Amino acid sequence: MSFDWIDYLNLAKELAGQPTNPSTQDSKLRSAISRAYYAVFCKARNYLRDNKPEVQITNTGTDHIIVWKWFRSQTEIPLKKIGEAGRRLKKDRRKADYDDTIPNLSSLSAKGMIVATQIFSTFKKL
Repeated sequence: MSFDWIDYLNLAKELAGQPTNPSTQDSKLRSAISRAYYAVFCKARNYLRDNKPEVQITNTGTDHIIVWKWFRSQTEIPLKKIGEAGRRLKKDRRKADYDDTIPNLSSLSAKGMIVATQIFSTFKKL
């Protein structure tokens, strides 16, 4: 079944505390994937900004490429794993934000939460 994009607006209104029709579980799962990605992306971007001044953060959409490419290019295994996991989560975020249908959305969302949690755990050890 194709996602009804009005459900995103209903979820947005719910989150903003405005009266609305109830949002669907699909809109919540899609949003969870997207928010998990951006939590990880911003953590990774800020790590580079604060620790690697030679990496040029542009504050544009290009940063998504710059950040994950830098992490994937590292020889230290934890940094490389952050880059690989971040890139996979980005692919899932794109599905959540753009695809009309997503098979196994519930498991994709659950996997995204695990991956994002693992990435944050790795950052704590750096």
